[in-house]
Amino acid sequence: MGFRGAMRRLASGVAIITAKGDEGPVGMAATSITSLTVEPPAVLVCINQSAGIHPSLSPGCPISVNILSRHQRDVSAAFGGAVPRDKRFEVGQWVPDRHDLPMLDEAQANLACTIFSMTPFGTHSIVIARVEAVRLSDAVDPLIYQDGAYL
Repeated sequence: MGFRGAMRRLASGVAIITAKGDEGPVGMAATSITSLTVEPPAVLVCINQSAGIHPSLSPGCPISVNILSRHQRDVSAAFGGAVPRDKRFEVGQWVPDRHDLPMLDEAQANLACTIFSMTPFGTHSIVIARVEAVRLSDAVDPLIYQDGAYL
């Protein structure tokens, strides 16, 4: 069909989504993130239902969205599967956010959120999260991913 090839041509910023798991924090790299509304501040994140983080997500649960800087490719790779799940938070410097979730230091931006709704569609869930707090870095130097590589 060519759909996958077409979507690989779409450049995207990279973020790490974190949540509270049964045995501690869980996280994943994501490129399907977008702002949804300014009032109320909200983001939309698409998460594969087979992702390890998915069972930890439900309406009312806090999540952290960490928008990566260009120099954080190692963090993206770790949370993209290059590092075992129980070792991922050893890559990069993490500090607790207002929900005691790991927040990546030196990220472009950090969003402390609460999941408002989850809608299944095909293999993914469309997660809408209200943004409760924002932390911005001084520099604007995002990590961009396109066609299987970083730009």
